[in-house]
Amino acid sequence: MCLAVPGRITAMDKAWATVDIMGVESIVSILLIDKPELGDCILVHAGCAIQKINEAYLAYLQEVFSELLDEKV
Repeated sequence: MCLAVPGRITAMDKAWATVDIMGVESIVSILLIDKPELGDCILVHAGCAIQKINEAYLAYLQEVFSELLDEKV
């Protein structure tokens, strides 16, 4: 099973972007997405942006991940 996490591009430099993933900044490759721009909402898997998503889906996924992280095992 693969897992992609939602984030937002906050800075870019050629093939790389700084992405805010639920408050954590990560450097990811943006070579796999078409015409990346600052502020784009994306899915990140294995250090690569793999898909652009819309604001509503970003908010939904962040809520789901927050609930999962808050669950007590």
